[in-house]
Amino acid sequence: MNWDDMQPLLHDATIETLQMVGIATLVTLLVGLPLGVLLVLTDKGGPLRNAVVNKVVGAIVNVGRSLPFVILLVALIPFTRWVVGTSIGWQAATVPLAVGAIPFYARLVESAVRGVDGGLVEAVHAMGGGTWAVVRKVLLPEALPALLAALTTTVIALVGYSAMAGTVGGGGLGNLAITYGYMRFETNFMIVIVVELVLLVTLVQLLGDLAVRRLKR
Repeated sequence: MNWDDMQPLLHDATIETLQMVGIATLVTLLVGLPLGVLLVLTDKGGPLRNAVVNKVVGAIVNVGRSLPFVILLVALIPFTRWVVGTSIGWQAATVPLAVGAIPFYARLVESAVRGVDGGLVEAVHAMGGGTWAVVRKVLLPEALPALLAALTTTVIALVGYSAMAGTVGGGGLGNLAITYGYMRFETNFMIVIVVELVLLVTLVQLLGDLAVRRLKR
């Protein structure tokens, strides 16, 4: 297969990969960030200290992190079909991608927020600030570089997950690698896809590192 034949296939598969990773990242951020903050707030010494809530949320996160992504893909087929109306294609792959990444990112958020100086939290409390003020004025701003680094790590993991999802009909570059690179023995095509994935991950890491450095300044 020559480049003229590969180019349109690569273009469409790349767009699908970017779409599924982009949507999954957004959902992960919207759900995983508050989930991670909640783990800190409800822990011992937190302003919303609640052992029951903390243990329940922690258990859910641990279960989500412990499931291999391939198993998660299969286990979520009924839920995926209910959400998007199908269990194949990049739209369907977005659902398990987000579900798998949320607990992963939540734990990273928890670690980042725990690294904030407790003295700053006490200062806000001393000035009459409530829990929301602590989160908005101290925890999130102070942990922002670490949160962005955690998001970068999560996006890179999602790129790898998306390629794995393609092996079971999830679309994107992974599906292309299986369909053409493996089943049709197009070795050159497989090499091109691997190189593209490496470049994509490298670009995400470089942009994430650059943003983190700027925030730290």
